[in-house]
Amino acid sequence: MKPRLVLVLGDQLTPGLSALRAADRSRDLVVMAEVTEEAQYVRHHAKKLVYIFSAMRKFALKLRQEGWQVAYGRLDDPQTTRSITAELERRYKAYGAVGVIATESGEWRLRTALAESTLPIEVLPDDRFLISREDFAAWAAGRKSLRMEYFYREMRRRTGLLMEGDQPAGGQWNYDQQNRKAARPGTALPSPMRHTPDEITNEVLGMVRTRFPRAPGQLEPFWFATDAAGAKRAAAKFMREALPGFGDFQDAMLEGERFLHHSVLSMYLNIGLLDPLELCHAAEAEYRSGHAPLNAVEGYIRQILGWREFVRGIYDLQGPGYVSNNQLGASRRLPEFYWSGDTDMACVAAAVRQTLEEAYAHHIQRLMVTGNFAMLAGIDPHEVHEWYLAVYADAYEWVEAPNVIGMSQFADGGIVASKPYAASGAYINRMSDHCKGCLYDVRARESEQACPFNALYWDFLVRHRNSLQGNPRMAQMFRSWERMAEDRRKATLARAQSLLRRLETGERM
Repeated sequence: MKPRLVLVLGDQLTPGLSALRAADRSRDLVVMAEVTEEAQYVRHHAKKLVYIFSAMRKFALKLRQEGWQVAYGRLDDPQTTRSITAELERRYKAYGAVGVIATESGEWRLRTALAESTLPIEVLPDDRFLISREDFAAWAAGRKSLRMEYFYREMRRRTGLLMEGDQPAGGQWNYDQQNRKAARPGTALPSPMRHTPDEITNEVLGMVRTRFPRAPGQLEPFWFATDAAGAKRAAAKFMREALPGFGDFQDAMLEGERFLHHSVLSMYLNIGLLDPLELCHAAEAEYRSGHAPLNAVEGYIRQILGWREFVRGIYDLQGPGYVSNNQLGASRRLPEFYWSGDTDMACVAAAVRQTLEEAYAHHIQRLMVTGNFAMLAGIDPHEVHEWYLAVYADAYEWVEAPNVIGMSQFADGGIVASKPYAASGAYINRMSDHCKGCLYDVRARESEQACPFNALYWDFLVRHRNSLQGNPRMAQMFRSWERMAEDRRKATLARAQSLLRRLETGERM
């Protein structure tokens, strides 16, 4: 009997994948491939390439051990073609296949490519998520605005997570007000689990070093888990050591401290090595046992059950054109220091250098430092989107684009966020210790030594006053601007224009 091909993509490394469940391991052939098109459609971080290729090779090996036939195309094999669809066509012809089974890709780019293929491809839903595309669309239908908080409450009811009957545990849905403490230097902090590269990963490290010598980011030390067993050990360590303090300090930043109480598990979730519902239940168990406080567990579950599922729903709902949104008309080029960390702004330098070394930064570094600066400076949101997609190990377009185009850059005009997440240096000073050692003065606004975030913040509000002043959540900011003395307003805008000229000419900032 002729086989069907079973396509498994690089972020679908889950044994219970819908395509694998629908296949017959006694006759069907799993197809996996490391292809140039996927490796180069943006300038992927070197660590991200090693992580994905290593995890793919180990998953293929596991499938073979479980009795599957696997046709695996390695990037360094000259017979491997450049794209997923070309690789499917090659295997289809070579094995005389009679059909293809695939789980729907998370990204519109690949969905379109597979839809345009001449092969008979049966595409199955990706049911690793906790709400289907259809159910999310039904929830969104008829709503004037789509707000994560209300979606999250519905997901809590659907799953029963942190519920006491029909009421939320503790009597509140959201403990975010308790989760905004600034961490203090010198505090003992947990750390994510570090894994030693094995033979497979070392082989991939050598391949990436040879084939992608100009890939951004630092290749070694490489410490990510690259299989489900390692990812589960990392999750257990987080639950045991870091979750109890996660809530209080989830928005904090400290100079020289890269992880604080963050889980660093999103890369494992987004590639399929961890299950989101299992992770939520594990966190809930820490609360029920008294090991972790409710504000920590609720805050963590909200990131997975609420935010992760919400942005995936938005991405599906908005379609492939979403990444081209630019409602604020931002057009400046992405500054070179996003690729080097070579800037005198201490907070930006710390976030970018960490990103280049670890392929990781936590959500406040992404939203309120690099993202905030890009929005205030009027950087083209598509360039910002591609940077985030390239440099973070957990970044796939379905999760990254709504976070950047919508949440970080407000380029979708308010589909994801109810207001721009714009902030001056005062926010960064409140939530971090970066400002203490910075060349710039966070309390100054107009001088040459004034923190760039300050003048750019007010300039951003003035530039976009027509579109933002009707937003009730922005009214206080505009009232503060109006109360400011005229000479100070002029000096602030002059400082902003000087900074923007420096950005455009490539001068150091």
